[in-house]
Amino acid sequence: MTMRKTAPASVDTMLEDLRTLVEIESPSRDLDALKASADAVAAVIENRLGGRAILVESEAGPHVHWSGGGEPKVLILGHHDTVFPLGTLERRPFTVADGRVTGPGVFDMLGGLVQAIHGLALLDDLSGVEILVTADEEVGSSHSRALIEERALACGAVLVFEGAADGGGLKTGRKGCGTFEVSITGRASHAGLEPAAGVNALIEAAHQVLDIAALGRPEIGTTVTPTVASAGTQDNVVPAQATVFVDVRVESAEEKGRVESAFASLAPHLDGARISVQGAVGRPPMPETASAELMAVAQRLLPGIKGTAVGGGSDGNFTAALGVPTLDGLGAVGGGAHADHEFLLVDTMAERANLVAGLVDAIQNAPSKDVLGL
Repeated sequence: MTMRKTAPASVDTMLEDLRTLVEIESPSRDLDALKASADAVAAVIENRLGGRAILVESEAGPHVHWSGGGEPKVLILGHHDTVFPLGTLERRPFTVADGRVTGPGVFDMLGGLVQAIHGLALLDDLSGVEILVTADEEVGSSHSRALIEERALACGAVLVFEGAADGGGLKTGRKGCGTFEVSITGRASHAGLEPAAGVNALIEAAHQVLDIAALGRPEIGTTVTPTVASAGTQDNVVPAQATVFVDVRVESAEEKGRVESAFASLAPHLDGARISVQGAVGRPPMPETASAELMAVAQRLLPGIKGTAVGGGSDGNFTAALGVPTLDGLGAVGGGAHADHEFLLVDTMAERANLVAGLVDAIQNAPSKDVLGL
């Protein structure tokens, strides 16, 4: 490996950069906050790696793109939006104590971004590296997917800096996932005077929830979980509207097709009720075969590191579905994603930065995009 310096990545410097990013809150869909966050991410990249980071505007907020300037060989992929609303920082400030970093977004996934940037800074040659940090991963990546896929195909290998699996493992496979919205239309009437004159959308929704839950096949990894429901306006009115949201996770393209077809075929149980469905399994499954070659390189660099398939989705699902070698979970070691107890383990930061450097070096020096030199 051709290193820019012999000293390991500085944890203190990484923590300074992480504090900078965390203290600029970046909830998805808040365009002003995301602009400030993108500016900060771009500044960290430029300060540590040189060159110029470009902001790519989108309806979801700016994405950050940086290139080493040569033939692209590896895409460093992450996101700077978080799930936490403005004001979370006041209640849960950036803190380093007892070997842990806490604060909104430290694990998912600002810590991973910082580790990636500092790992790259250890390398003398970054000509084949691209970095893409998107603004809408937490809300489905609808405004970044095309750019992600374009740059993944151009580079030929993708390293995703989502938080690590339990125990620090890498994520070698992911389920496909998506959300469906089932809308039921009935007919309102007075619940006391003439309940039979109405078409009760809440009762129809209850039938639909049971039908939908029956679509799951957990024995082959398919989960279909109704998660949010709403109906009605007043306690003395037969409800004319109801809505059910459903989380779907699948391990195969075949199950994706089956579940999507089943939602499209939902039929009402009550005369006069109408049903409409929106949604899809928007993130295709990430098969473990997509990560096998890169995982072997990681295990050579860091013996004992494990890989695991997980149920959550990421932008790595998109790149793996294109057939581009993709390794995920390279980010922070810690836990509590999307929760108040989110944390990052300080003593793992340097090791993960060094792993980034090793992986990128191996990819850049591989004889071709199809052979990683194993």
